[in-house]
Amino acid sequence: MSYDNDCVYIMTNRYNTVLYIGTTSNLARRVHEHKLGIGGKFTSKYQLTKLVYFECSGDMNAAIAREKQLKGGSRAKKIELINNINPEWRDLSEDW
Repeated sequence: MSYDNDCVYIMTNRYNTVLYIGTTSNLARRVHEHKLGIGGKFTSKYQLTKLVYFECSGDMNAAIAREKQLKGGSRAKKIELINNINPEWRDLSEDW
């Protein structure tokens, strides 16, 4: 799979206590930036370095709409979404 298209993703910290939802046109690059602490202050402050969920569509408008949908949902819904595809909450970028 190519990770250089339009994606929505969820990052967390090593304790899985903080969730961050974002969109990007290049998932591999953006995750790498998160791991280096480059970018937003929020992700650096909470050390959000673990990719636990992502969807890539190839359409930025769809990714942004999905981001808004996810951000509008409850924390429980986000956790359920992650648990459905990644029950161990492992860092999905480790496989790259």
